[in-house]
Amino acid sequence: MTSRILESERLYLRPYTWDDLGELRRLNSDPEVMRYLGGVESEDATRAMLRDRILAYYDANPGLGVWATHRKADHAHLGFHLLNQVREGNEIQVGYRLYPEHWGQGYATEMARALLRYGFEERQLPEIVAMADVGNTASRHVLEKIGLVWYRQHPYVGLDCHWYRTSREAWLAAAG
Repeated sequence: MTSRILESERLYLRPYTWDDLGELRRLNSDPEVMRYLGGVESEDATRAMLRDRILAYYDANPGLGVWATHRKADHAHLGFHLLNQVREGNEIQVGYRLYPEHWGQGYATEMARALLRYGFEERQLPEIVAMADVGNTASRHVLEKIGLVWYRQHPYVGLDCHWYRTSREAWLAAAG
């Protein structure tokens, strides 16, 4: 089994490999998953994402990336979580993309919290941001639950998004 990057109570993250192209394609072609992400992606776009934005990113940015999210109990692939650089920006973002059958079970929140802890405690990041389409109230709720604070409405990759952030100082103070 490929090494685990991070674990939470019920989940673990592991690096993607080329063997995961089918799962990533299934995730990116699901209309419900992609509803607030600009629409479904083609197989070619998913292949390019895996090559350029996932696999190449691991080597260029050790300790950051997009990782496959799995449930510990049965090793089911639930989607992905990320902690990486915002495209065309300098900020580090936290994010997630899960299959609809895994929505509403706290998985996005659980691992996003673990990624904040990892980012601030182990990576010593000064700030972490996130963004969600203005219409995606469920995702915006997750970002607020993990302690990120809305600070602007601004386009991202062609979408009208709410942007959230928290600093290492604010997160450490809230974590107690």
